Amino acid sequence: MKRLSAALLLAFSAAGVFAHDAAAPVAAPVVASASSLEADVNRVMKAFDVPGIAIAVVKDGQVVAAQGFGVRKLGAPDKVDGKTLFEIASNSKAFTAAALAMLVDEGKLAWDDPVTRHLPDFQMYDAYVTHEMTVRDLLTHRSGLGLGAGDLLWWPTTNFSTDEIIQKLRYIRPATSFRSSYAYDNLLYIVAGKIIAAKSGKTWGETVRERILNPVGMTGTTTSLAENEGNPDLANAHSKIDGKIAAVKSMPVPNAIGAVGINTNAEDIAKWMKVLLDGGRIGVDASGKEVRLFSARQARELWTAQTPIRIGEAPTAMATIKPNFSAYGLGFQLRDYRGKLLAMHGGALQGFYSKVLLVPESKLGIAILTNAESGGSLNALTYALLDRYLGVQGGPDWIKVVADLEEEMHAKEMARLKNASAARAAKSQPSLPLAAYDGEYEDAWYGKALISHVGKKQVLTFTRTPDLVGELEHFQHDTFIVRWKERNFNADAYVTFSLNPDGSIERMKMKPISTETDFSYDFQDLTFVPVKKG
Repeated sequence: MKRLSAALLLAFSAAGVFAHDAAAPVAAPVVASASSLEADVNRVMKAFDVPGIAIAVVKDGQVVAAQGFGVRKLGAPDKVDGKTLFEIASNSKAFTAAALAMLVDEGKLAWDDPVTRHLPDFQMYDAYVTHEMTVRDLLTHRSGLGLGAGDLLWWPTTNFSTDEIIQKLRYIRPATSFRSSYAYDNLLYIVAGKIIAAKSGKTWGETVRERILNPVGMTGTTTSLAENEGNPDLANAHSKIDGKIAAVKSMPVPNAIGAVGINTNAEDIAKWMKVLLDGGRIGVDASGKEVRLFSARQARELWTAQTPIRIGEAPTAMATIKPNFSAYGLGFQLRDYRGKLLAMHGGALQGFYSKVLLVPESKLGIAILTNAESGGSLNALTYALLDRYLGVQGGPDWIKVVADLEEEMHAKEMARLKNASAARAAKSQPSLPLAAYDGEYEDAWYGKALISHVGKKQVLTFTRTPDLVGELEHFQHDTFIVRWKERNFNADAYVTFSLNPDGSIERMKMKPISTETDFSYDFQDLTFVPVKKG
């Protein structure tokens, strides 16, 4: 989810650049020295403007690294360490999938149960999809919803409840037919979290803590930002504001549990990766009996390809590495890397990006937690650390390759935006007096937005999203630009009005200005119509 660096991350992912580079021979696996790991991380922090990073590495059942680098907050002296908590966002999806796997083992549900069997009020836009949607479908990004569809119901922080978000699904139009293609979504993982709560009789957070975190020994991990109160060892969120990294506030999203929610550290996530790499096995008890989170059968299910992901064209700098397959499993993205299966996932929330990578054949797990929005830093470290721990010799200098490519892509986007501004009809005027655009507007799934004059400024406010407030400025004709008060959103958008024949406003549409805008700002999916007075 993904501004510039995440847009680059998405481009890498679509191009399938976690694959074999024929020019880089693989030698016997090695274990990176502490000095080489530190050197790589320090280079990445400098190249990509990341204040702090935590790294966890598991190899052959042993934790070989669980440490921090840099600072928790820019301008403050406190260092990141192995216990520093980071928000890991969508890496929480694996916990949701694991909790469901445990319920399957217990016979409380089946992967191919209809969702309506467990949530009778569940409803999608299309009646057929409502009837056919299974628990498995909730986790596999093949529902027909568009990329990030409906994310504005929870991102940035909204006052919708979880139940309201699930109820709003029935108003979100599909982008494709059911099960026909892959498109990453978050809302259906929120539904999955609701099923977990319904079957366990406890909240998603309570269930994950009791059933996963406590048995695994993840004692520092929390399932909400509220639980972090009083803990001094917290990473602070950081975003770019006008191109410069700055500390920003975190973005609480308690209504999106199931899709996001976990906050963890290097030491704890190393324990999680050990369990995943051991097929759900925690160890043995005092009597020698095997202790598991979930069965070996369910472990295989989590890492079995469910939805194919199209492999696109790689950026030129990455063209030599393409995978043979790319797919989504249950809570994990799957692909091949140097001839080996790679199970992975990324996570992104305001001010935090993370990645977890597992190479089962090599018994290797790598987790990268950052307190900045830099997909480039994740990619650079991913390639550098995977190659180092897999013993690849003569491979590219991934940190330089990714940094150069990110700089190139950013320059192209800045040039595109400059050209768009230069090409506008700068002398054009709105069709109506500015005051005529004031009023309430309503979208079927989001709800209401308000345009009003505040002094001499015309302001757009999303009524259920306290921080989505911005000033409108005229761009051309009946198109304006909203510039959000929270500049770290980096999500300014076009606002275009269409008129009826009588000159009244028919609808208001929006679209992000920049391709670097996080896809969860799904403004393009909204169709606001004026609310009739009286």
